[in-house]
Amino acid sequence: MTSIRVLVVDDERYSRDELKHLLSNYPRIQVVGEADSGDQAIMQAIQLQPDVVFLDIEMPKLSGLEVAQSLKELKKTPRIVFATAYPNFAVQAFRHQAVDYLVKPFDEEQLTETIERLEKILLESTQPKIEKLSPTPAKLALEGEDEIIYIDPKEILYLYRDDRETKIVLKDKVYESKYALKDFEARLESYSFYRIHKSYLVNTDHITRLIPWFNGAYQLELKGVKEHLSVSRNYVKGLRALLEL
Repeated sequence: MTSIRVLVVDDERYSRDELKHLLSNYPRIQVVGEADSGDQAIMQAIQLQPDVVFLDIEMPKLSGLEVAQSLKELKKTPRIVFATAYPNFAVQAFRHQAVDYLVKPFDEEQLTETIERLEKILLESTQPKIEKLSPTPAKLALEGEDEIIYIDPKEILYLYRDDRETKIVLKDKVYESKYALKDFEARLESYSFYRIHKSYLVNTDHITRLIPWFNGAYQLELKGVKEHLSVSRNYVKGLRALLEL
């Protein structure tokens, strides 16, 4: 990694400008975008795929804590550094596995420590990422008792966890595997799959409709599937940002 791609999120323009100015002093930091709201932050994160998001907490409509929760569901999850005027949110912030918690006005020495921490984390994670840079497999391999079945990922409608097995649902066939859902999520990261629930992973290419349900949750309609799938409210914003123009 030659640079660390950063997204700056704050509803106050002055605060964004100040932080961008401070970050310009670090050669390996590249500010690739900024956002003035939580919704815009999620959209920018999907489009720009930053390595790090410097995130304000107190913002109208969608708070920084809610944004951080949504960002966890992205295929490429950015590191979070909370940058806020309110020190009393620190405990909640670190529950979101934040790298650091900076309080305004920013202390340059503390910011330097944060950047050094980010460089160490991202440098150490570079080698595993390099190992993934192989050609995208044409087929998903499923091992049976006496055979290996190959499936075109584009034909998969959705996957779900049922007790100790993962079910892979196609239009006219359901396969079973002992591998965990998170293993399939990693193997299918080059394709259009998105987690809508802790137990469900769907192919977004087959989504036809989202139907409001209750308590902020939605029902999802897939092409060729009679039953509706439940979308947990924690995943709704990220899914809509991914699907909508």
